[in-house]
Amino acid sequence: MQKNVRYTIDLDAKTTQIVGILPEVIVVRYNLLCSSREVKMFPGAIRHIKKRHPGILESFGHLIPEIIEFPDYVGQSPRHPNSVELIKVVSEHLLLAIKLDPSGYLFVSSFYELNNGPYKIKKRLRSGRLVRFTDLLDFTI
Repeated sequence: MQKNVRYTIDLDAKTTQIVGILPEVIVVRYNLLCSSREVKMFPGAIRHIKKRHPGILESFGHLIPEIIEFPDYVGQSPRHPNSVELIKVVSEHLLLAIKLDPSGYLFVSSFYELNNGPYKIKKRLRSGRLVRFTDLLDFTI
């Protein structure tokens, strides 16, 4: 699989930016009725992440486009059915939360290190809350 990530993140953006394109297989698997697969990031999300999860954007923000296009794991929170959780294993287990606005667009709602990541991933894989992204790709072939 060839990576085609071409988005950059402006951590000081004062306007909304497009930070990636969510793969169609994820949109279909989680029945996201979105008008576009583009994922937006609002300045408010940047402020939220910087305040609630200090250092994550500065250390890993450049990975957001890659996480969107090529996550290691994909899931959905039972509390947020119109959302997806994308997990990328780097030196930490990073979780990027993407939600679907009722008007139809996708947006980054949070980005943080998943505490006790290996245990939580194993547990969520067992329960079916998470799947390996490569398994989604294999299923659609």
